[in-house]
Amino acid sequence: MAQTREQSCHTVRELYDFIGEHLYLNRPDLDLGGEKLNSTLLLSLLTALIGGKALIIGEPGLGKTTSAEYIACLFYRIPLGVIWGSQVAGHPEQTEEKIVGRPNLGKLNQGEEQVVWSNFARLPVKIIDEINRVPETKQSLILDGVDRGNWEYLNQFLLHDEYCLFATANYQDPGTHPLIPPLLDRFDVMIESRHPGANLAFFIGQQDNTDALLRDPEQEQALYAVLSNGQTPANAELEAACQRFAECLSAQHGLRTFDKAERQAIRADIASLGFSQDASAFARTALAEFSFCCLYGQKRSNEECPEGCHYTGYLCYQVQNCASNRLPIALRHYAQALVWFLGGEQVEAEHVRWVLPFVLAHRTQWRDAYVAAREREARRDPLPLHLAKQATAESWRRFAEQRDDIMGALAIAARILAGEDVAPSQGDHPIFAEIQRDLGIEPAW
Repeated sequence: MAQTREQSCHTVRELYDFIGEHLYLNRPDLDLGGEKLNSTLLLSLLTALIGGKALIIGEPGLGKTTSAEYIACLFYRIPLGVIWGSQVAGHPEQTEEKIVGRPNLGKLNQGEEQVVWSNFARLPVKIIDEINRVPETKQSLILDGVDRGNWEYLNQFLLHDEYCLFATANYQDPGTHPLIPPLLDRFDVMIESRHPGANLAFFIGQQDNTDALLRDPEQEQALYAVLSNGQTPANAELEAACQRFAECLSAQHGLRTFDKAERQAIRADIASLGFSQDASAFARTALAEFSFCCLYGQKRSNEECPEGCHYTGYLCYQVQNCASNRLPIALRHYAQALVWFLGGEQVEAEHVRWVLPFVLAHRTQWRDAYVAAREREARRDPLPLHLAKQATAESWRRFAEQRDDIMGALAIAARILAGEDVAPSQGDHPIFAEIQRDLGIEPAW
């Protein structure tokens, strides 16, 4: 029987607590209106809920991959051993055949092309371990798969109606490569898996094998049997195998999990949550600062703002690239998911503010001068996330100062579009110029 929203939220909270108390020990680093949560666990959990894509960065051995494995196991009812056997490892010799699939040689000898799809490509949840060890020239192999969850090999396609992806990346060392901007932009959020602190780290060393909590060799073999022919398993067959593992989780740990229909119902419920006028206005205000340019019409990574620009005090002067359309999509989805998790009824401006740094951090290319001015500041975040949080704070402050004027300008614009003959509002923030351009008025700079 389908769960109500309240029951589903309670189940997700129980899974969050179980992972945080038994599997991924951590300290809360995110204050959401008085409730303190761990950003890595929370945003990874939201990624699984909405079918998103998360890039988890951090030092080696701090739980980047294991946190994703636990969440993938519990939210998709896939035994941990199968999750391990379905990951893609990032390394320079990685090939399309190892990631996506390979020809069925027996069929090929008979003149027939048939793909043996990898388990990575076939399962709905995917993990790429140490993605930044794949050279830039090979990262394009996974662009479309990372973006849409659709995989192609030998003119055959593997399409998913449910898709979720986690990728991990260590900080730069001699074996890593920069992630190309098109690949970075395909991730919805970037989060850091942090050191849990000396006390928890010492306790982790005393724990028995926590992986055993999610291991069941019999169920792992049953699921591997479903995947054994290298073809896309029937949904009913795959769901039946996952259901048997879910029953084991319930019997051993008292955990309630979600089947595919319930996950899709939760996603529809999350997507139904609306935005308040304040939330919509702040989101537009922030997006304007990351895409606007008075000289060139929009930000472009191959064009640089001149010195003395009228908008030097805004973020549009400090960024080098234009915010892609994937940014507001990710912002909307994760803000809605956060509200759903917190038990709210609609997205408020605060929710947008909490989510914005995590969807900005990996997408934004900053001017060298802005980075140099902030990289020595006292901070608790990696530099990309620190810059995104500072930028969000700047945009939030300007929105708070000009809120009434911005809300009024948006309301007047709606009246003009409805046919009223009124003059558009004027203001100094880029959002006012963007409103005028949407009305067909090219502002005079």
